[in-house]
This record gives sequence, C-alpha cells and structure tokens, in this order.
Amino acid sequence: MDLLWVLSVSMLTVCVAVPMDAVAGSHSLFTCEPITLRMCQGLPYNSTFMPNVLNHYDQQTAALAMEPFHPMVNLQCSPELRMFLCALYAPVCTEYGRITLPCRRLCLQAKSDCYKLMDMFGVSWPEEMDCNRFPDCDEPYPRPVDLLSSSDTTESPISVQRDYGFWCPRELKISPELGYSFMGVRDCSPPCPNMYFTREELTFARYFIGVVSIVCLSATLFTFLTFLIDVSRFRYPERPIIFYAVCYMMVSLVFFLGFLLEDKVSCNAASPGRFRASTVTQGSHNKACTLLFMVLYFFTMAGSVWWVILTITWFLAAVPKWGSEAIEKKALLFHACAWGIPGILTVTLLAMNKIEGDGISGVCFVGLYNLTALRWFLLAPLGLDVGVVLLLAGIAALNRVRMEIPLEKENQEKLVKFMIRIGVFSVLYLVPLLTVLACYLYESSYRAVWETTWVQEKCRDYHIPCPYQVEQTSHPDLVLFLIKYLMMLIVGIPSVFWVGSKKTCFEWASFFHGKRHKDGMVNDSRQVLQEPDFTQLLLRDPNTPIVRKSRGTSTQGTSTHASSTHLAMLDEPPSASTSRAGSVRSARSKMSSYHGSLHRSRDSRYTASSFRAADDRLPYGSLPRLNHQSQSRHCSTNHLDSLSQHGSAQRLENLC
Repeated sequence: MDLLWVLSVSMLTVCVAVPMDAVAGSHSLFTCEPITLRMCQGLPYNSTFMPNVLNHYDQQTAALAMEPFHPMVNLQCSPELRMFLCALYAPVCTEYGRITLPCRRLCLQAKSDCYKLMDMFGVSWPEEMDCNRFPDCDEPYPRPVDLLSSSDTTESPISVQRDYGFWCPRELKISPELGYSFMGVRDCSPPCPNMYFTREELTFARYFIGVVSIVCLSATLFTFLTFLIDVSRFRYPERPIIFYAVCYMMVSLVFFLGFLLEDKVSCNAASPGRFRASTVTQGSHNKACTLLFMVLYFFTMAGSVWWVILTITWFLAAVPKWGSEAIEKKALLFHACAWGIPGILTVTLLAMNKIEGDGISGVCFVGLYNLTALRWFLLAPLGLDVGVVLLLAGIAALNRVRMEIPLEKENQEKLVKFMIRIGVFSVLYLVPLLTVLACYLYESSYRAVWETTWVQEKCRDYHIPCPYQVEQTSHPDLVLFLIKYLMMLIVGIPSVFWVGSKKTCFEWASFFHGKRHKDGMVNDSRQVLQEPDFTQLLLRDPNTPIVRKSRGTSTQGTSTHASSTHLAMLDEPPSASTSRAGSVRSARSKMSSYHGSLHRSRDSRYTASSFRAADDRLPYGSLPRLNHQSQSRHCSTNHLDSLSQHGSAQRLENLC
C-alpha cells in the first residue's frame, strides 16, 4: 500500500511538473503575446504582455488567479467587471514603457455592483485591486490611442520590449517572514553556492582558503602560546601584538570551519517539491550562520582596532617618552575600545539583519550582496583604521626629525634594529589591509554590472524578464576573490615574525624539555647564550642555581644580574706590589661577597637579591662590559679556583 502511494505521488509530481515547465518556457522574450485567457476573448484588443501589472509570470497563472471571479462574470453582476479584470490580468500591450491602468471609476463601479454577489460566494476583494491605487480619470479602457499602438505591435511583436527591472525567479523566492532581499527585491535570495563561478572554480577556491587559514591559524597560535609560556616577557608597548594575534587566530579558525562545513551553513537547502533552489542564507534565523558571522566580524574589527592601539602605544613610547608602566595604566581604556567598538558594530548588524552567507568560503559575513552594508560596516571602519595609522606614523616621523638627538653607537644600532622591526611589521600589515580595501572598492563599483550581466544570462533559464538595453557587461574574476581572502588571513602572520627570536627558541626548548620552572630558572648554557655578561656565571657557586628576573618586553633589551661594584672589582688591573696572599684574600673576598648576597628561601633556593637590586638601579647601556662579546664560554669556576690559589688576577683576564 505504501509503495502504491509513493508511485501515485511520483506520477502526480511528474504530471504537474511537465506543464509548468512548458508554460514557463512560453514567454521567455517577454514581448507582446496573443491573449489566451478564455474570459478575455473578444475584447477590443487581442495582445497582452507578461508579467502583468499584478506580477503574474504567464497567462496560465493569471487564469488561476481569475477563477474566483468566474461566477460573478457569468452572472453578469456588472457590465464593467469583465473589462476591469482583463485590464489587470491581461492588460493591453502598447509601446515600450507605457502601461495603461484602468480608471478608478471603473473599479468602483464593478466593486459596488458585485459586492453582494461576492459575499454570497465567499469571495473577497483582493488588496492589490484596491480602487485607490488606480488613477482618477474618466476614460474608457482601452483608450483609442492604446488600440492604435496595439494594432501596430501585432505585426512585429518582437520589436516591443519593456524594461521590467529585476523579477525574482520562483526558484529563489523565500518566505516573507524571513526578511530576505536580493537586488532590491524583497523575499528573494541569491542562488547558492555562488552566482558567478562554476563548481570547479568554487572547489579550488575553497581548498585555497582552507590552506591559507591553516597557515594563519598555526602562526597566530604559535604567537599566543609563546606569550603563555612567559607572560611577563611581552609588556606594553608591544602587548597589543598578542591580542592582535588572538583576534586573527579566531578569524582563521572561522575560515577553517567554513572549509570543513563547505556550504552547509552558508546556503539554504533546496526544495524541489516547492520549486525552490538552494539559496544564500540571510539574516539571523540560521543560528550556526549567525554564530560564524559574530565571531568572524567581531574579531576582524577587533584585530583592526588592536593594530591602531599598537601604533598608539608605539607613538607614546617614541614621542612623549612614556615608560612601560605609564602605558600599562591605560590598558583598561585600550581593552574597552578594542572590544567595545567591534561589539557595538556586531550588535548593530544583528539588529539590522544584514548577515549573508558566503558560498565561496562557507562562512557568513556582511557586505557580500548588500552594497550599503559593505560601504558602512567594512570600508568605513577599515579606511578609518588606515587613516589613524598613517596619521600617527606621520606625527612620529616629524617629531623624530625635529627632536633628533645624538645617541651612543650601541644605542643607535639597537634603535635602528627596533625601528626596522616596526617598519617590517607595519608593512606586513598595511599592504594586505590596503589590498583588501582595494578589493572591496572594486567589488562595490562593479557589483551592479555583474548582477545585470548575470540576469541577462540567466533570465531565460529562470523565465524572468531580460534586461533591456544593457550598456555594459562584465564577469568577476576568481583571482580577485582569492586575493581578498588571502589578504584577510595573511595579516595575522606578521605576529609570528615579531616573537620569532633566539629567546623564543630557548623558551620553547626549555618548555619541551620540562626544565622551565615557575621561578624562571634557566640552565647555564642558555644563560651564556642569552646574557652577554658572564660575570655572574664566573663568580657563582657551581651548585647554586641562578634565579633570573624577567625583564619585560623583548624591545627593552637584556639587563645583567651583576652589580657595578663587582664589575669594577673584576676590571681592576693587578698591582705589582700586591702579594700572593693579598691576591688570594682579594679573590676570596669577592667570592664571599657574592655568596653573602645570596639568601636561602623556604624552599632551599638561593636568591641573588642584592644583584637584582643593583640591576634595578643600573641604567641600560651604562656598563662597558655588558655587551662584551670576546669572553670565552669555557671560562668556569674551576679556572677561578685555580687563579685564586696562585693569586694571579692577570691570568683571570687572559682566560676570560
């Protein structure tokens, strides 16, 4: 029984689908066509146009809409009713651009004469036939001039075409409660996965975006994990780089999810039984699409704001000479702006229902089909971002030129290296950002041309009016979209170049070998490579670990852990009158002074508190032996003990 029912439904579907396709293909040119409606036969005119003024695609659809009025016409409740109905469902075909509507008087007369009979048959007067919508005139329908034009068009019907604008195909129609729109037409949505590219092109683009998203995700995740290994290493003014990396880590994660989901979230499923094709998801009704949009748009804008904050912190450090602590006091304000502004924009777009699915990348974003949203919620914020960055860079450059002062050679080299890092990092961000802006501007300029070209090519397939007198046709290039997605993701990669250094390698090596303790202790070999001064290493007890204090950011340089007093003692030249016993006592006093500065804590560890205190008092670059590169790595405490026994300070200098 169930099998018989399925076969019956299938046969009925085939029987219904065949005539619909035949009917739809009968008016692909949308020119004047003979009237086939039985009710409108024998009128003063014999040609009409479709779609009519009531948006019926063909005469068969119009005939179905006229069926409720057949009893009133057959009973002849009003002599004006038949002409009024035919004026709406099968209007006279006249010259291009002229649509003749019946007068209001004709509508009122037909409605008043047949009102009681309509109540008897349970027929209501349609809203689209409201008499107030028709012109207030006193002319018959059709007018004599319309009949003359109609008789001319019967000889060459192909020459008479009308510009109907865009009519939404029934395959792309959406339920009115969803609030969709496409090309200015309500309850319509673009086809999915994409209206411009083939399946093969979309497959290539999807894999391309997936690979780039994995690369960006790996780079930004590495930056964030490096920060977690040593949080105190990255302080202001470079702390915004970490939040910048986190933002683009989330952006790349969303694109990677879009690659995995394909078009399951960005597209509505097709419904062949209702003659509905797969369409682009719009609005906030699809929760998965809404979630992807919120994360993607929020962190895209947040990453842009964090970049501006990064330039502001650099500006404060370079021009007013603010210290790290002074800049860090503004951290609450920075976070309020970086997370608050994107949050407001995201909530605004949700309230405006401007979410759109992207069939190319598989995510949901804004401005993909709505030009207004593209200009105000993408071009404007990103353009403002670039403007602020360039403004601050210009002010800083002018101030450096005006306030340039001579520096020591060592500090000049470090300043040059630091400025090179800033310059490279800025270029790696600004170039992709400007490229994305250029892609958005090009897309907004040619979007209307692309849509018109698409309608012209697909109008006969969708059985909708074709554009009349198209001035320009153009197709978008897939390379443009690939560049846009590449630049959107590649801006997160520069963060890994900023944290990439020997110190980062040492920290990761210590982390993987499990030798990094909470108190920041490092082994001897890494300290030799990281610290240019080896005085503390030479003077310490071999069994006593050295406890280092984190010096903050990588841009602040590395400080020594020895005081100027001990360095001065090591730098003193040997005196000829100094006896061997005096030399031994001097060396032992140095050793005892160092060991005396170590304090045993509760966990049996020594803390070089005096050295740290001295280190805090030392200005950067004030000690001549801090960056001495000629000291040997093999100079150990065994040599020092040997030298102490012989009392020769000269041999200490020769070995070290």
